[in-house]
Amino acid sequence: MGYPEDALATDEELLLHRHPHWKMLVLPALTFIVATALAGFALGMAQDRLDGTARSVALIAVAVAWVGIVGLRCVGPLLRWKFTHFIVTDRRVLIRHGVITHTGIDIPMGRISNVQFRHGLIDRMLRTGTLVIASAADDPLEFDDIPDVQRVHSLLYHQVFDAMNLDSGPPTEYGGAAP
Repeated sequence: MGYPEDALATDEELLLHRHPHWKMLVLPALTFIVATALAGFALGMAQDRLDGTARSVALIAVAVAWVGIVGLRCVGPLLRWKFTHFIVTDRRVLIRHGVITHTGIDIPMGRISNVQFRHGLIDRMLRTGTLVIASAADDPLEFDDIPDVQRVHSLLYHQVFDAMNLDSGPPTEYGGAAP
């Protein structure tokens, strides 16, 4: 059993499991390409124009700079993307994120009072957006870069509606809930 199944109760049904949208990896990918091209150019220049110890020092300096840039600007965002989970079950919404320090939020379906989404032109083209979940007592929580945000919004709305109908009990002959 893998994540997120390990975080679910025995009779809880997983409806949706997503990582953030891939658009958050565009800048790290471009950084990797540019850093690698510049490092390759610098290595070529060092090989061609330097001799002996100066060449070795320059090659090591370029390699250390490349590893530092790629480590900070590329590997970090990739790990944050990989270890961020947006999960919807038949009972709750779970958000888990963090590489070293793991943080989580669980929102029971019965406590959700409002579900909204927003996305601009670029987000609509990429089929992503921000999901806003308001619970009964807390401030609204915003989750950026949710893939296919309209589908997730619809799924959550239907789950919340179903949870509200189950809580109200069976209808009476007058149309209201039984006492």
